[in-house]
Amino acid sequence: MTYQEAKSFLFTELANFQQKGKIAYKGTLDNAYALARITGNPQHKFKSIHVAGTNGKGSVSHIIAAGLQANGYKVGLFTSPHYKSYRERIKINGVFISEKKVAQFIETFQQDIIEIGPSFFEITSAMAFQHFAENQVDVAVIEVGLGGRLDSTNIINPMISVITNISLDHQKILGDTLTEIAGEKAGIIKQNVPVIIGESQPEIKEIFVKKAREMNATISFAEELSVLEKNHEFKNEAYIFNPHNASWPIHFENQMSSPFHIKNCRTALFALFHLKGLFNLKPELVEEGIKEINTLTYYIGRWNIVKNNPLVIFDSAHNEAGVLNLTSQLKKLKYKKLRIIWGSTEEKDIDKILNLLPKNAIYYFCSAQNARAIDAETLRNIAIEKGLFGYAYNSVKVAYRIAVVESNPDDAIIVAGSTFVTAELL
Repeated sequence: MTYQEAKSFLFTELANFQQKGKIAYKGTLDNAYALARITGNPQHKFKSIHVAGTNGKGSVSHIIAAGLQANGYKVGLFTSPHYKSYRERIKINGVFISEKKVAQFIETFQQDIIEIGPSFFEITSAMAFQHFAENQVDVAVIEVGLGGRLDSTNIINPMISVITNISLDHQKILGDTLTEIAGEKAGIIKQNVPVIIGESQPEIKEIFVKKAREMNATISFAEELSVLEKNHEFKNEAYIFNPHNASWPIHFENQMSSPFHIKNCRTALFALFHLKGLFNLKPELVEEGIKEINTLTYYIGRWNIVKNNPLVIFDSAHNEAGVLNLTSQLKKLKYKKLRIIWGSTEEKDIDKILNLLPKNAIYYFCSAQNARAIDAETLRNIAIEKGLFGYAYNSVKVAYRIAVVESNPDDAIIVAGSTFVTAELL
C-alpha cells in the first residue's frame, strides 16, 4: 500500500470529524480499546501527559513538549487537527511520522479496521500510540481531540493530566452549558494521577475538585498557585514564572506575542514544574525550549506573524473564548486599516461569534475547502446584520490575495475563524 492509498482510505472510508463533523464522533471508548488490543496495547508502553481543554490545549501541548525536548528527552507529540499534512498530527521531536509508517499501519490493520468500524480520529490515535511505543519515546504529550471523557485518547494512564480552560464550543456534542462541558473535560482525571487546571473559573471549579477527590487525584490550579510577571529589564517584553513557595524561576521573552499565549505558557510551565523532579528539568533549558518552540515542535497556526508591511497574522481563533482573546489583542496593534479574512464551520454559534468581532474592519468572508464550511455569501449576509462590512469569496486564497492587493503598507490583515481557513494559506 502506498501513502496516498492509505490516506485515501483514512479520509474517504472512515468517519472524519475534520471533514464531516458530529456524525464522526463515536461517543464511546469501545473502538479505542478494540484498536488497542489488535495493536498490542501500545498506550501502556510509554510515559504520557494528557492535555484537554476548550482553548489552548494545542499550544500547551507544544510548550510542554518543547521544554522536555530542550532538556534532552525524546518526546512524542500527538495533536489535532492538522494544518498542512496529515502526518503533522504524530511527531517525535518535531519530526513527522513517515509516509511509509502510515501506509504500513493501514495495510497491516486494514481488515481489522473495517470490522471494527472506527472513526478517522480513533485510527489516528491508535497509530500515534503504536508509533511512540515502537520508537521508545521517553514521554509522549497527548492532546485530547474532543471533550475528554469519551475521547479515544482517554485510554492512556498518564503521569499527569492537564485541563487548560473551559468555554462554549462543540455544544451539540459536549453540552450547552459550561457545567456540562467541564464534566466531559473532567473525564480525563484518572485514579491517583495529579491534575493541573490552567484557569480557575468559579462557576465550574467545584466540578474539577469533586472529580479529583473521587479519583484520589491531587489537583492544582495554575492560575492561583503561580506568578507570571512582566520584567522590563529584558530588551523585549518578557515574563517571569515562579510557582508560589518554590524556587524554579523561568524567564522567557514574549515571542509568542499575545496574552492568551502567556496564559498557555503559565499552564504548561506549571505542568513542567510538577514534572521537574521526575525528568530532572533545568529551568534555563526550558527557557530555551520556549524560545525555539517553532523549530523543536513544528508549532504553527497560532498568532503567526507571517508578513510585515502590511502586517499579516494567521490565527486559529474560532470559538467565543478564542475570538475574545483575538479582539483583545487586536486593540494593541497599530494600523491604518484593519482587514479580516474570516471563514467558519457550521456547528459554531455564528451569531454570538460575529457579535464579538470589531466593526471598524473590512471583512473578506470566505469558504474553506471543507464540507463543514459555511457558504461565504451566507456568512456575509449574517455578518451584515451584525454591522460588519465586507465581501464574499468562495476561495480562501482569492480572499487573501485581494486583501493583500488592496492593503497599504501600514494596514493589518488578520486570517482567522477556522483552522481550515488558516491551513489553506500556510
